[in-house]
Amino acid sequence: MLLDPTALRRTAAGKRLIGLDPGTKTIGVAVCDSAHMVATPLQVILRKKLKADLEELRQIIEKTGAGGIVVGLPLNMDGTSGPRAQSVRAFQRNLERTFDLPMAFVDERLSTSAVERSLIEQDVSRRRRAEVIDAHAAAYILQGALDLRV
Repeated sequence: MLLDPTALRRTAAGKRLIGLDPGTKTIGVAVCDSAHMVATPLQVILRKKLKADLEELRQIIEKTGAGGIVVGLPLNMDGTSGPRAQSVRAFQRNLERTFDLPMAFVDERLSTSAVERSLIEQDVSRRRRAEVIDAHAAAYILQGALDLRV
């Protein structure tokens, strides 16, 4: 499923949403305000084992008061699902089993490229870009979901 606005509408009033950009080595994390207007990069989780990753996400959810999750789905350019998308779907199923929160996928094609261009335009060093790009991509994904809901 791609973004299902009705799923995110079940988010409790005043609760934030978190956005995730799950990769093979990292998970970019972003959060929005409680009015669901603006997404902000939060952090990058260095992936370890699934249980440790889920525990780190649990702490973030508790700390931010998140009431829903938006997951970036890396579709192929032609809109089909490849191995990366299947891996993200499996990750989302684990999220669903762990957290009783509404969730939605957002097509994240070209999100990292768009964010990288933006960071380059802002004259962010290559080293710093590598440190923050996944969190910024998660914010880009989450902002796209917020914009679709308006």
